[in-house]
Parts: sequence; C-alpha cells; structure tokens
Amino acid sequence: MQQSRDLERACQMLKEQELTCAFVKDDLVYISKERGVRPLLECYKGKQMEPGFSAADKVVGKAAAFLYVLLGVGEIYTDVISRPALDVLNRAGIDVSYGQLADAIRNRVGTGFCPMETAVMDIQEPDSALAAVEETLAKMKKRGE
Repeated sequence: MQQSRDLERACQMLKEQELTCAFVKDDLVYISKERGVRPLLECYKGKQMEPGFSAADKVVGKAAAFLYVLLGVGEIYTDVISRPALDVLNRAGIDVSYGQLADAIRNRVGTGFCPMETAVMDIQEPDSALAAVEETLAKMKKRGE
C-alpha cells in the first residue's frame, strides 16, 4: 500500500517526537504521548477530528481499532497490531499497514492480555465496544490503575 503524505507525516511525528499516536489531515494535526486508548477516546468524545484523518500509533489492539472506526480514520500505520484489531479495521475498509502482527496485545507488565483487549474480545460492533471501553476505564480508575 502506498502511504499518503498525511500518513507519512503522522509516522514521522510518531517516531521523531516519541509519541503514542499522531493524526494528520492536511494542516490539522493531533498528537499524544498518553498511553492506551485514552487519547482516542478523548478525540471521539471531544469531536476533535473530522473523518478521513491518517493515523500513526505505537500499538493497536481491538479496542483501539473500534475507536479508530468510530473516529472515521481513513488509514493507519501501527508498529504492533493484534489479529482481532486488523480484522476490525479491514471490515471497516480502513487501509492498514503495520510492523508486527500479534495474536493479542499483552498488558503492560506482561502477565496477561491488555484489559481493553479483554473487554472487547467478544464484541463485534463499534458502539458496543465504546461502552465496554468506558466501563473498563471507569473500573480501572476506581481501583487506582
């Protein structure tokens, strides 16, 4: 797949600025160093992006993939993607390029699956995934995670 100029810029920013994600559409840019799905959720809730952005991300699991679908991202590059996330993005018609394909995304300490990946494991619809992500984040916040 030939990368667009916007995707090339997003990838360059991701690496040079040590970001977790970068979104580019023409002159509009959104970047974050925040880990996990929070920056995606903030963009979605804050309506900060219009459809068609190009995105570069360090890691995309199934929960993030659903959020990218809801955000209307046109194309994405990620260093690591899970097979379920790739399936979600492919079904949505989003162009995907990646460095490494993993069976699933592990949690930060490597003792199991990422809680977001687990929360949406059996979900097939973006709106249901959004609800599961928000519920899981609320539980994690309550536990001080």
